[in-house]
Amino acid sequence: MTQPKIVTRFAPSPTGHLHVGNIRTALHNWLLAKKGGGRFVLRIDDTDAERSREEYVEGIRADLAWLGLSPEGEERQSARTALYAEAFARLEAAGRVYRCYETAQELDLKRKVLLGRGLPPIYDRAALALTEADHAARAAAGERPHWRFRLDHDEPIAWVDGIRGAQAFDPRQMSDPVVRRADGSWLYMLPSAIDDVAMGITDVLRGEDHVSNTAAQVQMFTALGAPVPRFAHEALLTGAEGKLSKRLGSLGVAQLRAAGIEPEALVALLARLGTSDPVDPALDADALADAFDLSRFGRAPARFDEAELHRVNAAIVHRLPYARVSHLLPDGMGVAAWDAIRPNLAHIGEATEWWQVVTGPIAVPAADDEARAFLSQAAGTLAGLEWGENPWAALTAALKDATGRKGKALFLPLRLALTGREHGPDMSALLPLIGRDAALERLRAAAG
Repeated sequence: MTQPKIVTRFAPSPTGHLHVGNIRTALHNWLLAKKGGGRFVLRIDDTDAERSREEYVEGIRADLAWLGLSPEGEERQSARTALYAEAFARLEAAGRVYRCYETAQELDLKRKVLLGRGLPPIYDRAALALTEADHAARAAAGERPHWRFRLDHDEPIAWVDGIRGAQAFDPRQMSDPVVRRADGSWLYMLPSAIDDVAMGITDVLRGEDHVSNTAAQVQMFTALGAPVPRFAHEALLTGAEGKLSKRLGSLGVAQLRAAGIEPEALVALLARLGTSDPVDPALDADALADAFDLSRFGRAPARFDEAELHRVNAAIVHRLPYARVSHLLPDGMGVAAWDAIRPNLAHIGEATEWWQVVTGPIAVPAADDEARAFLSQAAGTLAGLEWGENPWAALTAALKDATGRKGKALFLPLRLALTGREHGPDMSALLPLIGRDAALERLRAAAG
């Protein structure tokens, strides 16, 4: 019997913009599906009608597209309420969901009493003692129930987590989770399980903050008569300072793009974050997917360092071909200019500054009498040279022979006069871009 293809999902709530933790989850699910030749689907968990916004839905789609993570299907929970109602009716008939009436204040008081006695703050299932007459009386009084999923205390909860290994929970030490509010709206866990069944999800990869949810959902899958997907829970991200950072909770695609981060850099870093594998800017998405392995992920918090992201970004930029960046470059900047300038860029946006160096005008640096005399000689030498394939090599060779200068004494005054900077792209590549006439003009201006 052939194994079903891997089907993963990314299920964000459209109550805000994606942050780096969300992006990492989406990427890892995409890589897992891609490696297995399966499908990666997007599910918009928009059951919270009050907080969900269409602008955030559009933002999620745009962010995934920018990263190159193309879903092979999209579902919206707000359009699937009939499916939830049908499954809920089956669970009600089987006695796996039940009505409760405690207020938030009453539940909080119960928890405090149990904690005061040194007991775990587990719901006491008092609502199970209510009779149909009790329910009728509450309905007549205008009370509407919320609903809990009834955990089977005789059914141990266990699964082999793809990252955390063997997991076991005692259902008697867990509260029956609330799955539906008194107004009929849904909480996260039951619709998520129903959708995973209906969408054929085989692998659920998410953060370790969902482990306790998984413990309850394992029984939900069984109660729905469905196989339990494979689960894996990743360690959460921490900041470079070694603790959870508020900034990580707000650092999203918009901020990263504004900082000049390229999607390839974010993918390269987040693909390996949480493993001991080195971040390799040379690997494209296909190669990252081929190497993706849940067994390589540890349980220690995954450290996200913005400085490292910028280092990776610089390495990525140095490798980007002209066709990938041409629409981001200033007018007139062609392949040769990009190839000359990109080794000096940390972000593509810096190309504009270097193109200004090529096209001018530049600020003429101050020079002493000795330097001005040398630059005057350089201008005369350049004027008499044939402008060949490598005018920089020809110019410096001629000046070295004529003056005896070498190294920094030879190259630095020329670079300063021609570019206004002490450092920059290889002058052999830059000088042909500046051109003969402009180079002569700059040398003469610097010579005074």
